[in-house]
Amino acid sequence: MKDTKSPQRKSYDLAVIGAGSAGFSAAITAAETGARVALIGAGTIGGTCVNVGCVPSKALIRAVESLHHTLAAARFDGIEAEARVFHWAATVAQKQALVEKLRAAKYADVLPRHENVDYVEGRATFDDDGRLTVDGSLFPAAKVVIATGSRPHVPAIPGIEDVDTLDSTTALELSALPASMIVLGAGYIGVELAQLFARAGVAVTLVSRRGVLPEAEPEVSEALAGYLGDEGIRVVRANGYDRISNGDNHITLHLSDGQALTSERLVLATGRVPNSDGLNLPAAGVAVDARDGIQTDPQMRTGNQNIWAAGDVTGRDQFVYMAAYGAKIAARNAVAGEARSYDNATMPWVVFSDPQVAGVGFSEAQARAAGHEVLTSVLPLDAVPRALGARDTRGLIKLVAEAGSKRLLGAQIMAPEGADSIQTAAMALKAGLTYEELGDTIMPYLTTVEGLKLAAQTFEKDVAALSCCAG
Repeated sequence: MKDTKSPQRKSYDLAVIGAGSAGFSAAITAAETGARVALIGAGTIGGTCVNVGCVPSKALIRAVESLHHTLAAARFDGIEAEARVFHWAATVAQKQALVEKLRAAKYADVLPRHENVDYVEGRATFDDDGRLTVDGSLFPAAKVVIATGSRPHVPAIPGIEDVDTLDSTTALELSALPASMIVLGAGYIGVELAQLFARAGVAVTLVSRRGVLPEAEPEVSEALAGYLGDEGIRVVRANGYDRISNGDNHITLHLSDGQALTSERLVLATGRVPNSDGLNLPAAGVAVDARDGIQTDPQMRTGNQNIWAAGDVTGRDQFVYMAAYGAKIAARNAVAGEARSYDNATMPWVVFSDPQVAGVGFSEAQARAAGHEVLTSVLPLDAVPRALGARDTRGLIKLVAEAGSKRLLGAQIMAPEGADSIQTAAMALKAGLTYEELGDTIMPYLTTVEGLKLAAQTFEKDVAALSCCAG
């Protein structure tokens, strides 16, 4: 990996600030056009996803799924199974080994393959004249892409600064499991962490003000809250938080209704904050929004004609694949003179709960707010043969379509194997299919994705009256 540290800086066509997924995507994309690129990183290379986000969380989620599967084996007659955690530190060490392997394979070892990319280790910022600097020295670059990512949000609750809290990073580094845990926040991070630790044997309380997965369809949110409760997770809806206090080996979260929740550890899962501070952005003519996300136009350009931004630092669509997607657009527009636009209309998203939750396009409420007259179809999973064969009918599929044209506007799937099916719905939306066309699409029998076909048929048919594969 090339590392440029000398004060005699060479001149670059593009400087990319941030060596995570968005930064690597921007640097490699720009290099492929022939541009001379500096990738500027501070701290551990690879960013959130590989180090403290997607990879470690999904590895541990898979690990504890094996525990749940043994408990669920009794749904099959004549089957008994048993599993337990006997060495959590070993499980966490195995997770960390995977992180380090992928960090090397997908990040550190990738750079030497691109001759016109230099990795520069240092802290980038803009001086008071709006010029790019690294560790205080001027850094000559014609164009800049900011891709500095995000960090866990710390809510402003009195007493929180006096408590040893965990976040989505440090919770996944615990080498010993606590007896009890409060997870504050029930978005996708909170839900995944709550179920992960509950399945590992921790007594978990999941607390939020807006309910479980508040951005999902209400049918999905309500059902998932019930499934989490079935696994022993205490789900609490709070009007507000008064304060947090320390006790002897426990932490207490005091709710505004007078209720007090106590546990050994407290995990903050209240969202993420863009890493836009510390860059002296106003001096460079770069504006941020009310949540500190860097403001860009559809071409990912900021208010400075020579600076673009991509990924979590924009506060938009904080998923690793969208960070990489936006960074490619920013890089090509910056160095190749193109005018590509960011388009998230058919962006799929996934929550790795069990059952998994995935969606694409508009929810019913979003479609109505956008001015559409809508039709909806809700198919319970007990109408899907795959779920019946697996003896696991937790979940549902909801489709949203435009009345009159019958064009699909959105889909959400909640099913144990639902995540891999959402891309079919995304392609249907991208192609502009109607629910009739989706319902006529040939899909393999005894698969979860067949549920999309059945849900599409449910707009106008009673699928219970159809034979297998009919329609």
